[in-house]
Amino acid sequence: MKCALIGCGRISTNHVKAIINNNLELIAVCDIVPEHMEKVLKEHSLQDNQNIRRYTDYKKLLKENQLDLVGIATESGLHAEIAISCIEHGTHVIIEKPMAMSIEDANRIIKISEARHIKVSACHQNRFNIAVQEMRKAVESGRFGKLSHGSVHVRWNRGVDYYRQAPWRGTWAQDGGALMNQCIHGIDLLRWMLGDDIEEVYGVTRQQFHHYLEAEDIGMAVVKFKNGAVATIEGTTNVYPHNLEETLYLFGENGTVKLGGKSTNNIDVWDFADESDLDDKNKGLKEETSNVYGNGHTSLYADMIEAIENDRKPYVDAYAGKNALELVLAIYRSQKEGKPVKFPLKDFASVDMTGEF
Repeated sequence: MKCALIGCGRISTNHVKAIINNNLELIAVCDIVPEHMEKVLKEHSLQDNQNIRRYTDYKKLLKENQLDLVGIATESGLHAEIAISCIEHGTHVIIEKPMAMSIEDANRIIKISEARHIKVSACHQNRFNIAVQEMRKAVESGRFGKLSHGSVHVRWNRGVDYYRQAPWRGTWAQDGGALMNQCIHGIDLLRWMLGDDIEEVYGVTRQQFHHYLEAEDIGMAVVKFKNGAVATIEGTTNVYPHNLEETLYLFGENGTVKLGGKSTNNIDVWDFADESDLDDKNKGLKEETSNVYGNGHTSLYADMIEAIENDRKPYVDAYAGKNALELVLAIYRSQKEGKPVKFPLKDFASVDMTGEF
């Protein structure tokens, strides 16, 4: 399959690694800053490969190349625009999180892709973590029994140097804050594990230390699910002096699991009423990762290739991306209105990103 990567910033190296690991043919890269393209290609010893065309205009890239798959890793505010252009060119897409900045745009991506029979995968790669997969198997097999509650904590550090790397970070128009950028992976996992269907959300956000940004650096929320389970969310970039953890807890009448590590890549607690010797492999499981983004991009690309070849839905489809986005936007709305937000919202497409602290 012929593929291209649009956006060559911080996360792009994981996409290039996934492309190489899956034996895809990378025929083009695009970034408005040429040095960014050369930097990521050099990281993978591809800087001298002249068969990889370089573009600063993604529309020209799409016009001049026949592509099977495009990875989109630009600033978040451009995800929807670029994805729709790719879809209209008949190209399947993997969209970095968040898949869009509004529910309206997420719905447009879904509608147009379904009409044109194009596959869309939201890049929530942590779903492929070994620890996450083991938790999911336990949920699907009913080992937890009735679910009581869960929680996600994304306790990371982002300083001024991180935001200076890309001026769009921390802006309402192109990024959002800690919840939309850093915590959305954990939010995706929490909603997925607890049944997706939400009844009500109450959220609070603040900007404590990053006063040079528009958006929040700490967000917390309580979520009520329609199945009776409740959950809490904590996402922040205020942890001193460096990233501490991303943890996901799930509690049921017959089981307790805590996923830990820097990106929910370890199993810290694994206790079930019906345990057997087969559970021993999960106790203390650790998946080594080179960074907080984990190893899931390679698996996500592999799944997308298989989805295209077998004409099935991707494991992490556009609806999954929309669900994570929706929960973040609901927290922002709750902060702005100072009250719980009930689901579903008829006017949810018009949720205002901007918060008031």
